[in-house]
Amino acid sequence: MFAWKPSLSFCALAFLFFCCMSWKFSLIGVRTAFLWAGRTFLLLCFITIAVHLYPRAKAFLFPPRPEKPTGPEDAEAKLKQETARREQQAYLNQKSSHYQENVQKPKEEALLRKKEEQFYRMTGQTWRLTEGQALGEGELSDLEDTHVQDDETAQQRAVRRRKLPAMAPQEAVQQDPPLTKRVIVLPDEPSADAEGVVNVALRCPSGRTVYRRFLQSHPSSALVDWMFKSGYHPAIYEVSMPYPRRPLPVEAQRTLADVGIVRNTVLHVEEKDPSTT
Repeated sequence: MFAWKPSLSFCALAFLFFCCMSWKFSLIGVRTAFLWAGRTFLLLCFITIAVHLYPRAKAFLFPPRPEKPTGPEDAEAKLKQETARREQQAYLNQKSSHYQENVQKPKEEALLRKKEEQFYRMTGQTWRLTEGQALGEGELSDLEDTHVQDDETAQQRAVRRRKLPAMAPQEAVQQDPPLTKRVIVLPDEPSADAEGVVNVALRCPSGRTVYRRFLQSHPSSALVDWMFKSGYHPAIYEVSMPYPRRPLPVEAQRTLADVGIVRNTVLHVEEKDPSTT
């Protein structure tokens, strides 16, 4: 409220000065000047009263909440909260130290050993990676050395004196018998005017079509061998009839005539159904 007094007084003096100058130079009349002065005075009074009554109205409408007296129960609750907070902090510190000692520190040591091993291997100092052997360890004494034959060379004597680790017995690895390679040989292609000849067209999934002549007496398995030679493995693909679309019953004992190929035919190479394999 006190901060507003200089500004309000300055505004009032400025307005009165304006009224006096207007009256002197006949900008406004005397009555109008007094009316404006009265209105300004009333406005300043209203603002002063509002500023003076605002804290009391605020205290009346929004009274401050009285602080609850701290009794023995509140003190006990605060003590329990403080104890629980300290216990939780101690548990977290213990958990953090356990993680650092058992997880983080071993990881850092393993990473450091790995980098050290890589450095020694790059510089050719792999002997630093071994634990070494004490001088004289594993060597024979002079008394034992007297029983050695005199014709032994220095290299043999050094090898005998050095205590070499025993070779672990290697278990016999059972090798699988070698797989016999099956050689695919197609029957000779007959001439076009031979008796019982049929022209067979094989449509591949890639869109390519290959043609060949067979005899009706040729085994039906020759069609599968032909498909295999064309680049399609029988374990994944099969030969199918055009209509009705069904797999061709291929057997070594059945001829082309037995499976129904007695005239020029178009066959298809299709992928096998996984449920039937």
